[in-house]
Amino acid sequence: MKKLSKAYLALVMLFLYIPIFVLIVFSFNVTKSRSVFSGFTFDWYIKLFHNELIMESLRNTIIVAVTASVAATVLGTAAAIGINNMKKLPKTLVMQGTNIPIINPEIVTGVSLMLLFVFFAARMNFEFGFVTLIIAHITFDVPYVILNIMPKFRQMNPNIYEAAQDLGCSPVSAFFKVVLPEIMPGVISGFLMSFTFSLDDFVVSYFTSGPTSQTLPITIYSMTRRKVSPEINALSTIIFFVVLIVLIVKNIIERRSALKRGVKW
Repeated sequence: MKKLSKAYLALVMLFLYIPIFVLIVFSFNVTKSRSVFSGFTFDWYIKLFHNELIMESLRNTIIVAVTASVAATVLGTAAAIGINNMKKLPKTLVMQGTNIPIINPEIVTGVSLMLLFVFFAARMNFEFGFVTLIIAHITFDVPYVILNIMPKFRQMNPNIYEAAQDLGCSPVSAFFKVVLPEIMPGVISGFLMSFTFSLDDFVVSYFTSGPTSQTLPITIYSMTRRKVSPEINALSTIIFFVVLIVLIVKNIIERRSALKRGVKW
């Protein structure tokens, strides 16, 4: 039975990662062929970093991802603190409400945000751009931050905050010295998850971006509609390894947090 389970797991992993492996291999192909590997080269990576359109889109993506993830982490942390102090019924209702954007299809979120921005644009005379894009990313990032932080509150001793105040800390000082270190692994995990989702979001960005704020996924989509260039393979390879590094960092943080609590990993 164990051998069968391992074989099944191996087949699933192959199904998931063989396409990515093929993409990585052909990002080093000398020719533009997508079926025959003719030789090894770094030329497509060099051309990628000389492509002004891609570099501009990459800058836009990083600006939006960093800004949105930082803002979402601050808002999500504050929201998680408020939700944690609620009574059972209101807490359950609010948590169900915050889970809706996670379950909701991205196409619905993208279209609804676009209609909202159009409504306000007609009355406040502003255009689609970085502001609308960042607001949209914050909207779908905040629930993930809350989702990562709430379990940390359940693991924390509920009396530790009051104990710090009894020992002379002010409410603000008690939060930063006692509560924040306890929930910090969840805050960092929420930030990394928000950054990852913002980095590769396409659907919501497509409906809420302007002509001067095109992100990398939108640029890649526009390029693939004409012709798939090996530069896209190189770019996709870089994005894959960046996301992989972020996930490894997230797992290391969670592992260290579990070891500190004495939980076997």
